[in-house]
Parts: sequence; structure tokens; C-alpha cells
Amino acid sequence: MALIPLADIEELSGGPREVAESGRAQYGRVLNTWAAIMNKPELFEVYLPFLRGVAGPGRLEAEVKDTSALLVAVLNNCRYSASHRSTSAAKNGVSEELMRQVASGEWDGLSPRLRAALEFTRELTLLPPQVSYGELPYGVHPEVRDRARAEFDDVELLELTMSISVWNALARFHRVMGFELDMPVAPAGVDPA
Repeated sequence: MALIPLADIEELSGGPREVAESGRAQYGRVLNTWAAIMNKPELFEVYLPFLRGVAGPGRLEAEVKDTSALLVAVLNNCRYSASHRSTSAAKNGVSEELMRQVASGEWDGLSPRLRAALEFTRELTLLPPQVSYGELPYGVHPEVRDRARAEFDDVELLELTMSISVWNALARFHRVMGFELDMPVAPAGVDPA
């Protein structure tokens, strides 16, 4: 059961309603995250376009963006996020086998570029809450940061870091909200349940 009531799209007007209608047209329904955020229409109006900018096409290839986001969901033990991120990854051509490989942490056979993205994702997800600023000021170990810097140009690194950060926030939001799944369950070996 969700922590807060889910708003109805019919209660929205103006810009928030237009954004909600565009989302519904894209997904065929109003997702639970949106319905929760719609309780504050002015926040929802900027949320969905921002999220599209983070998760949508950019300079960073979809496979890197999708598998990194999926790893964030798995590391946060968030079924709702894993459901959404695996659905997005599958739509963008990521195989279930690769999804399971990413979730398991068995990355030896992956390209150096994808492995660097996943190592950066894992550290940026797990270390900042556990390691003091004095110990690790950048939130990731210097060698992991250097590998990411070597593999990605400035814009790609910006996109990757923003994506990791946003999905960490959303996975935590999703967990505390307690949303019912509104997309298919993530594949076996990826679903945190």
C-alpha cells in the first residue's frame, strides 16, 4: 500500500495535465510514481520532462545508461525501480542474460567501457552513505573515477553521473512509497524480491 494517496490525472489542469497526458500517451497509463508526485502538480510538471532528459537519448549509449540504472535499482533492492529499468532496458535491446550478468556483478566478459560504467555506478550507489567525506571526498575510489574518466567524454560522464544520482534518489523514493508494480516484474536474477 502506498505511503500517500495516488492523485487522479483528472484533477490536474494546465501544464501539469499536459505533461501527464503526454506520459499516459507514451506508456498507456499513469504510472504510480507520477500519480504520487501529481499531489504537487507544479513538481510533477517539471519532474517528467527532467526525467526524460536524464533517461532518454543522449550522447551516452542506451545500453550503458540502461544497465547502470538497472544496477542502481538492484543495489537499492527496489522492485519497482528494477521493474521499470528492466522494461526500459529490454525495450532498448538489452538481453535478459546481460541484465542478469549486471545484477550478479559477474562483469568479466563485458567491454572495458561498460565495466567502468558499472563499477562507477556500484561505488557511487554504495559508498557515499557509508564512507566519510574525509576518507573518500568524491564518493568513489580514485582508480574507479579515473577509469570512468578514461572511458567517457565530459558529456557522457555528466549523463552517467546524473543518471546514477537520479535513479538512486528514485529507488529510495519508490521503496519508501511502497508502490504496487505497474510494469512487468524484472527477470529472474534481477528482481530484488
